[in-house]
Amino acid sequence: MTIGRDEVLAALSRVRAGSEPLPGSGRLSEIVVDPAGRVSFSIAIEPSEAASFEPVRAAAEAAVRALPGVAAVFASLTADRPAGASARSPSPAPGAAPRAGGPPRPQAIPGVAHVVAVASGKGGVGKSTLSCNLALALRAEGLRVGLLDADIYGPSIPKLFGLGGRKPRLISGRIIEPLDGFGVRVMSIGFLVEDEAAMIWRGPMIVSALTQMLREVAWGDLDVLLVDMPPGTGDAQLTMAQQTPLAGAIVVSTPQDLALIDARRGVAMFRKVEVPILGIVENMAAFACPNCGHVAHIFGHGGAEREATRLGVPFLGEIPLDMAIRETSDSGRPVVALEPDGVQARAFRDVARRAWARIEGGARRPPPRIVFEDGASA
Repeated sequence: MTIGRDEVLAALSRVRAGSEPLPGSGRLSEIVVDPAGRVSFSIAIEPSEAASFEPVRAAAEAAVRALPGVAAVFASLTADRPAGASARSPSPAPGAAPRAGGPPRPQAIPGVAHVVAVASGKGGVGKSTLSCNLALALRAEGLRVGLLDADIYGPSIPKLFGLGGRKPRLISGRIIEPLDGFGVRVMSIGFLVEDEAAMIWRGPMIVSALTQMLREVAWGDLDVLLVDMPPGTGDAQLTMAQQTPLAGAIVVSTPQDLALIDARRGVAMFRKVEVPILGIVENMAAFACPNCGHVAHIFGHGGAEREATRLGVPFLGEIPLDMAIRETSDSGRPVVALEPDGVQARAFRDVARRAWARIEGGARRPPPRIVFEDGASA
């Protein structure tokens, strides 16, 4: 049986948000139902309303899950104003006085000192491989590190850490325990879906899934949480900028002009939302023939460093195009974990040291409101 949006709305109309049914409260986001029967929506709140609205979220989730044809429900509380919300102010929390105006305030993740986005303007530049080995390199420096795989459409982190097929444990309620990857705490949407499942998700479902993985995972005390972002400049990036106090962003690119064009867009996007750029990394910088030792610049060389200089942002270093990195990544034994003192690992560790120096040297700032061209803010 196929579930439809109207059936979901009918079920949610039996859930009350304050004095009104949830669909009429102005708090409900757009409802997304994918072809596999997964339903996603969010409920807009102020951060101070999280405790009082948790029963509303739980009731809404239970009401939808009871419908025939529903395979899974992604229901979250969010401080963002949802795209489908009405223009009027949301109704007050149950039993609470009407709330004061003003923008929602993003919340830090308990126990996490710094959150860093690892991003790229386009796919195929080795961002996930860098994220994996960068996390391990920071771990090798004695830091407590977590890695969130937010690349909803192409989660690669489970394979890179050799964690494919494993499922995280539910600790209590909705709180999930991250898996351990060579001493790094790891969470990925890839742990929760089948390996070959097509992720046909629209914006609200991405936002809900990302919010859950940020807020409903027992990260514990971390010095740094790396977030492997999906490529591009869409919903996931804006959600991170709005909901989480980012210490900064690392932008990954290969040396050729086609990749650098998209890297510029990534830098421009983070600058627009006032997230500090920790630096640019040039991946696949050079290939050394294992037989004769000849070095070939297959994708060019130095393009990312020149672009960093032009844009006025730090250059964190370059990672070679190396068969050992590819082989260890495919086998789920990352090169920094396998040979931490090897030549390839040293390249990642150099980048990690420079990035950490930038993180420690900059004050973590709360994210701004997102201002659109017409002057409206979110």
